Amino acid sequence: MACFVFTEKCLEELLVGFIESRKPLLLQIKATSSEETSTSVDANELFTDLKEKWDAVENKSTVLLYGGGAIVAVWLSSILVGAINSVPLLPKVMELVGLGYTGWFVYRYLLFKSSRKELATDIESLKKKIAGTE
Repeated sequence: MACFVFTEKCLEELLVGFIESRKPLLLQIKATSSEETSTSVDANELFTDLKEKWDAVENKSTVLLYGGGAIVAVWLSSILVGAINSVPLLPKVMELVGLGYTGWFVYRYLLFKSSRKELATDIESLKKKIAGTE
């Protein structure tokens, strides 16, 4: 039996089931609210916001060119990954390379407190460079 909201009847059924079966129960809990959540986005609001941002762009052709280039790059990388995946031994080698790099990254940046601070400062400086505030 699955009970998602705590009511008296639900709790009673859970206790009776527990007493009768003498087995541990899996209890699933779901928080609910009687009010409407404010996270839903109105489609008209989204489109007007996008239209305002698009109207504010000066070089529309450049944005379209970069967007098209990004789509082509994702498509080509998908083809490349598919070709690499079809070679019998290469996917396993790539997995080992990925695991090795992940292990190195954890050892280099996440294992010690000083290196975590260094990573945080590197990320902050990269954010500033991207935002153009540095």
